[in-house]
Amino acid sequence: MLKPCVLLSRSAVFSSASAAKISAAEISASATLLFSPATALFLAVFAVFSSASFAQTSSLGTPQFGTPQFGSYSFLRNDAGARAAALGGAFVAIHDDPAAVFYNPAAIASAEENQIHATFFKHVADVNSGFFVYNTSLKGLGVSSNSSLAQGSVAISANYVNYGQFARTDRNGTSSGANFGGGDLALAATYANQLDSTWFYGVSVKYINSRLDNVSTGAVAVDAGMLYRIPKANVNIGVSVLHAGTQVASLGTTPDRLPIDVRLGVNHRLRGLPLLINASFARLADSTATLPERFLNFQIGGEFYFGQAVRVRIGYDNQRRRELSPEAQPRFTGFNAGVGVALPNLGVDYALSIVGMPGIVHRVSLLLKM
Repeated sequence: MLKPCVLLSRSAVFSSASAAKISAAEISASATLLFSPATALFLAVFAVFSSASFAQTSSLGTPQFGTPQFGSYSFLRNDAGARAAALGGAFVAIHDDPAAVFYNPAAIASAEENQIHATFFKHVADVNSGFFVYNTSLKGLGVSSNSSLAQGSVAISANYVNYGQFARTDRNGTSSGANFGGGDLALAATYANQLDSTWFYGVSVKYINSRLDNVSTGAVAVDAGMLYRIPKANVNIGVSVLHAGTQVASLGTTPDRLPIDVRLGVNHRLRGLPLLINASFARLADSTATLPERFLNFQIGGEFYFGQAVRVRIGYDNQRRRELSPEAQPRFTGFNAGVGVALPNLGVDYALSIVGMPGIVHRVSLLLKM
């Protein structure tokens, strides 16, 4: 891997003090150029296509959910939150939900602070899983600096899977009378801030652990994202790169690869109609035979508002349908539905996801505003 380097000549280092001084105005101008919306958009687009290009040249083949390519880390691709699941996973452009941090870390910069989100769901094989998020602001933690960085938001989050207990047997299948268990856990810390009134950015750093019996594997990864809001048009645009990292401890000689995910999405609240439309592309870094095939991994979802408190949602995940549906009877694989109730300080959401016949996953989420 090529590493950038800076070459400093001896004359530059030992130049006169007057030539070496940089005024505050020059620093401010440079920072404005570096973090301008145009620069941010360029970096976001570059991240999408550079990741996609890397995946296309990879020899690991097409990543699929639950395959040995990602081994211990496939759980990172589970939908986080009942609201997100009901919308088919089209959540990268959502700006008002702390659970969106799992799709785009920039989301917490515009979300209401001091919220706790918790989700629980059961997989089709009695495997339990859940998510937890707490978000606040640095000012809320007592940081009183006037620095722009101190105006940011922070969050801590967790994603876990409990596979339950299994009977221990020998190589002949004879039970020893003892049991063993397994599970996955990802812990993350997030920082997010705004570049201006419409552009937001965020970064998450996380540690991932997967355990089976008395052995475990670990990895470190980074999520990064940007959110662009157009309030006058009721439009939000999001882009993110998720699970970019490396394994630090392996179960065997061949390390598992992290399921890097590049997402791009948009949502729009219709004028005169209580409906929020969400659309996104996911897994744009997956290896495919042709570039257009990556855009078959799309999700769409709609959220209907009934008064101030009730939300009804429906969503569709085309990638899940292509990956999990039986060829003979695809039926409703990939479709999702849900309902939510939003009270002043409490939110409750439910989602039903069809992941194949007869696989149905139920999710329940709670949102508590402190």
